[in-house]
Amino acid sequence: MTERTARVVAAAALALFAALGALMTDQGAAAALVAVGVTTAAGIVLAWRRVTGWPMIAGLAVAAGGLVFLGHLQSSNLSWMGLCVIAAWAGTASPGPVAAGAGAVLAAVPVAEWLMDTSEPGWGAWFVGISFSTTATVLARRLRLTVAQLRAAQAELAERSRAEERNRIAAEVHDVIGHALTVSLLHVAGARLALDEDPHEARRSLSEAERLTRNSLEEVRATLGLIRADHPDARTPLPTGEDLPELVQSFRRAGADVELITDERLSMLGANRGLAAYRIVQEALTNATRHAPGRPVVVRVGATRAGTMVTVRNDGPPGPTPVNGSGLRGMRERAESVGGHVTAGPTDSGWLVEAVLP
Repeated sequence: MTERTARVVAAAALALFAALGALMTDQGAAAALVAVGVTTAAGIVLAWRRVTGWPMIAGLAVAAGGLVFLGHLQSSNLSWMGLCVIAAWAGTASPGPVAAGAGAVLAAVPVAEWLMDTSEPGWGAWFVGISFSTTATVLARRLRLTVAQLRAAQAELAERSRAEERNRIAAEVHDVIGHALTVSLLHVAGARLALDEDPHEARRSLSEAERLTRNSLEEVRATLGLIRADHPDARTPLPTGEDLPELVQSFRRAGADVELITDERLSMLGANRGLAAYRIVQEALTNATRHAPGRPVVVRVGATRAGTMVTVRNDGPPGPTPVNGSGLRGMRERAESVGGHVTAGPTDSGWLVEAVLP
C-alpha cells in the first residue's frame, strides 16, 4: 500500500467512525453533525494536502476533538475507534518522539473519561487500543525506514563492487596490453634492423611478436571472461608465480637483458599472491624496457620474515618515470589486494621496484 493510499483509507476510516459515533452519541443532532463534519474535513485535508510534521499533528488533533465530543462519557461509542486510527496515522507518518507524544496524549483521553465516569467499563480497552496502535505503527515505521536504509546501503555496495570490478579489469587489461605492446615493439624493431642482414632472424622476431600478441589477446579474453557468469568453464586460467620464468623469457627473446633469481618454489606463492607477483614483475619489466632499453634488469623472488619479497632492479640510469603513473599505482594496488605493499623509486645506480607479499 502506497503512502497516498494509506492516507485516503485513514481519512475514510475517520469519516466512518465519526458517522457511527454520531448515530450512537448522546449529544444533540446539530452538534453531532458539526463534529462529523469537522472530523471528516480534517481527514480529507490531511489526506489531500499530504501534510506532515506538526501541522499534521494539529490537523489530527482537530479530528480527535470531534471524535471525543461524540463519544464523551460513552465508552461503548464507536467514535473512540477513530482515536486508534489517529494514533496509527501519527505513528506511521511522524518521527518516533512526535508519534509517541501524540499517542500519549490520545491514550490519556480515555483515562480522563474514566476519571469522570467510573461506571463505564470500556475505557481500559480504548486505552490499550490506542497504546497498541501507537506502539505498532512506530515500530512498523522504524522497520520500514531500516529496510529502506539497508536497500540504499546494498545498492551502494553493489555499485562500489561494480566500480572495483571495472578497475580490476582495467588494471588487468593495462598490464597485459602494456607488456604485449612493449615486447612486440622490441621484436618488430629487431626484425626491422635484421631484415637486410639476417632475414631468418627477422622472421624469427616477427614470429615471436605474433606469438606474444596472440597469447596476450588470449589473456585479455580471459580477463574479460571473469565478468561472464554464463560460461565459467570457458575461462582461461590467469597467470601465477609459476609463469614468471616464461614472462622473463619473453623479454629475453625480445633482446632485453633480464635475469631471474629465486630461492623458493614459485608454485608456493598460490593463485592470488602468484598473480600479484606476476603482474608486478610484468609492469616493472615493461617500464624498465620502455624507459631504459638495453640496460640489465634483475628480478629476484625470495622469502623473508614479512612474506615473499619481489624486487625488480634496473642497474642503468632510467629515463623519467612518473612516480604516480597508472603503472606504479597499479602495482601498489596489486600488492595491497593481498595485504602487501610496494615501493618504487630511483636508486644510486638505477631504479628499484620492491614488493612484499605476506
